[in-house]
Amino acid sequence: MRKRIFRIIEASNGSGILSSLYDCLMIAVIIVSLVPLAFKSDNDVFLIIDNVAVGILIIDYLLRFITADYRYNNKSIRSFIKYPFSFFAIVDLISILPSLTALSSSFKLLRLLRMMRALRVLHVFKALRYSKNIRIIATVFKQQKAALTTVGALAIGYILISALVIFNVEPDSFESFFDAVYWATISLTAMGYGDIYPVSATGRTVAMVSAIFGIAVVALPAGIITAGYINEINGKNNNEPKQDRVDADKNNI
Repeated sequence: MRKRIFRIIEASNGSGILSSLYDCLMIAVIIVSLVPLAFKSDNDVFLIIDNVAVGILIIDYLLRFITADYRYNNKSIRSFIKYPFSFFAIVDLISILPSLTALSSSFKLLRLLRMMRALRVLHVFKALRYSKNIRIIATVFKQQKAALTTVGALAIGYILISALVIFNVEPDSFESFFDAVYWATISLTAMGYGDIYPVSATGRTVAMVSAIFGIAVVALPAGIITAGYINEINGKNNNEPKQDRVDADKNNI
């Protein structure tokens, strides 16, 4: 029974129409649970929606917990200890806890979680496990982690250097170094809100150079992710016919 449940609730190990229906149900629950966040005031309908949604999410969490040994292909108790600390399990738990504050007002810790009501938007991340394309993108990020980390470090370094330069070139326009960092970050993304800006010729020259190089730095991760995504898609397309032939051979045997 637990193995059957695992094959239904896990998107990558689905078993036919039941798995597809379960995926659709969970996505619908996630979307509906976010509706109350679009309104400032609460009412009885929103309270019912929240209670029903959190109830389903709790059941989903428990089902994944009791089938953790199938998830990790390890029948020992370590699988059940490991699962609560996995990324999606933490996301599930954090998205559930704020809604549980309505069940009891006697626990101060749960009462503090009322301030974290907006964390229910983390329900969105639960939908990641139900999308094949999102899983491909996650794989791309994992494979290109080194390159993306390098680009991130380059961007941070460039922001700090630009901030130091502009802060010393035009100190009157920036009250603190944090303001210079904020300006450098905005210039790096070429957004330019205009709330903080240099006024001298030297400062404007630094701003132009920063904006031009910023476009190049921002374009780097986009190119890395796009190339990795195309390679992943091409790799899957090349492997699918081979897998189909293997499955056909197994059926013939």
